[in-house]
Amino acid sequence: MIHKRPRPLVVCGPSGTGKSTLIKRLFDEFPGTFKFSVSHTTRAPRPDEQDGIHYHFTNKEKMQEQIQNGEFIETATFSGNLYGTSKQAVEEVQRLGKVCVLDIDIQGVKQIKHTDLNPLYVFIKPPSIIELERRLKARNTETKESLERRLSIARAELEYDETTS
Repeated sequence: MIHKRPRPLVVCGPSGTGKSTLIKRLFDEFPGTFKFSVSHTTRAPRPDEQDGIHYHFTNKEKMQEQIQNGEFIETATFSGNLYGTSKQAVEEVQRLGKVCVLDIDIQGVKQIKHTDLNPLYVFIKPPSIIELERRLKARNTETKESLERRLSIARAELEYDETTS
């Protein structure tokens, strides 16, 4: 008997649209159905983070070698650190018979579209850019510059979604 592995679920959208809230609700409403893959990063672990649980912590040289070997379905650089989702991490979730959830940015989506992953895509849109700006300001975590940067990225993501949907 052939067992089909569940297709991964890619959740994407601008920061502040409610992706994390939606994903948490999905996990709460359907316990045992969904699971995150464990991403790789070259950044140092925070005090409460455990290797293999929160991230696979690695060094830049090893991760760059793995990227060159085609072991990742998507990678990104933030603040000088590499982040990525390995093929193996997604396969581990699928072997458990669970739907692998990937919460990634638009650059990751563009990379995944060039793989054989064949996920389902969900793009979360804000009601409006004005509402998105209100939500981001309400977090009290953004400087004026970072807020403008996030809104600029959001506009580009929304435009990309409109041209590819």
